[in-house]
Amino acid sequence: MKKKILIAAFIGYILLLMRLIIFKYPVPILRGIMDEWDVDMVKRGVYTANLVPFKTIKMYIKYYHTINGFDNLFGNILAFVPFGIFVPAIFSKMSKSWFVLLHSFWLSLCIELFQLVTHFGEFDVDDILLNCFGAILGYLVFRIFKWMICSWKSC
Repeated sequence: MKKKILIAAFIGYILLLMRLIIFKYPVPILRGIMDEWDVDMVKRGVYTANLVPFKTIKMYIKYYHTINGFDNLFGNILAFVPFGIFVPAIFSKMSKSWFVLLHSFWLSLCIELFQLVTHFGEFDVDDILLNCFGAILGYLVFRIFKWMICSWKSC
C-alpha cells in the first residue's frame, strides 16, 4: 500500500514538474507558439541555446537581484529534489546515486529537448546541471532519512 501511495505521489510530482517547467506560460501564449511553430523556430532555438556549462549559472549569480536569478537558480535545483527522493524510495533496485543521477539527467535532457523543439522554453545546459544537482541533493536527503530510520529501528 505504501508503494502505491509513493507511485501516485511520484506521478503527481512528474505532472506538476511538467506544468511548472514545460507548460509554464498561459494557454493563449502556448497556443500562439503552436500556431506559429515551424522548423525555422527550431533552428532559431538551436542558435539561442546555451551549450556552455555554467554560463547562465554565472549570470544568475551575478545579476541575482535584477533578473530573478535566485528563483531561476534555486528553482531548478529544488524542482528535482523530490525526484532524488522518489526514485530510490519507489525503486529499491535503483537506489544507487549514479542511477538517480543518470535518470535525472535523462529526464532533464528530455525536458530541454522538448523546449528546444516546441519553443515552449529555451534549451540550457545549465538547467540540466542544476536539475541533476537537485536530484542528488534529494538522494542525499533520502539516504540520511533512511539511515536515521534504520539506526532508530536497528535495521
